[in-house]
Amino acid sequence: MKQLIINADDFGLHEKINLGIIEGYTNGCITSTTIMAGAPAFDHATALAADYRKLGIGVHLTLVGGYPTAEPEQISSLVDQEGMFCSKYPVFLRKFCSASVRLDDVRRELAAQVQKVLAAGIQVTHLDSHQHMHIVPGIIDVVVDIAREFNIPAIRIPAEPLLFFGGFIPSTGRVIGRSGLSILASLARLKARRARLAVTDHFYGMLAGGSMEELFLLNIINSLPNGTTEIMVHPGQDDTILTPVFPWDYHWQKELAAVTSPRVADCLKQRKIELVSFAGVNNR
Repeated sequence: MKQLIINADDFGLHEKINLGIIEGYTNGCITSTTIMAGAPAFDHATALAADYRKLGIGVHLTLVGGYPTAEPEQISSLVDQEGMFCSKYPVFLRKFCSASVRLDDVRRELAAQVQKVLAAGIQVTHLDSHQHMHIVPGIIDVVVDIAREFNIPAIRIPAEPLLFFGGFIPSTGRVIGRSGLSILASLARLKARRARLAVTDHFYGMLAGGSMEELFLLNIINSLPNGTTEIMVHPGQDDTILTPVFPWDYHWQKELAAVTSPRVADCLKQRKIELVSFAGVNNR
């Protein structure tokens, strides 16, 4: 049996991203998304979520590149003088590895994010994170504790197969980064399973993150292994608006075209792949 979760990250980051995710859900194969509690378009996202109750929604835990949810004085090791997170994950990791980040601050911030999402009336299906910071050793323990505290049944394990490329030609830096993250994610999987949290068997979307166009999505689907798989995507509407705000070299419209592609829909049907959300993942 092959089950597939197609999860759109960054719900709440921008209204054009929110609308792209909803379009990918209503007119395509998206089954799940993860919302950023501190993001500028959070209220817009929760209003949309209220109209689409069957869309699986998790929390996109954020420790870098965004706005905190807890009061800055409660999480001083995570924020700068303006009360903002580190803009990029290498800066955060340097701070973390030098013991300049307090895990108590991490716990307070991430708990505040989950509480904000729950207070908005969203039934949280799972946890993942912006830039995959939830699998960092030490932080994964906090995330597992939070999942258990709030009865959240599943977490993302972004362990993409190290030898899989799927036709995508990445930079050397991205390959190295994928390798490190996948190794850490495999260790995180053990902790999640010991805590009886549900995890998928497989994950794709790291190398092609931000560039998951139709060809690459089809390549993944055509080689999908047995079990439950998550594919991470980043759809959005109108690159001309999003690119100046988020200069990450993402291709939101191509990703939206991929998840709404008739060819993708036909491929899923022909291969008898069951589309599910994290609510359908069992803890094994």
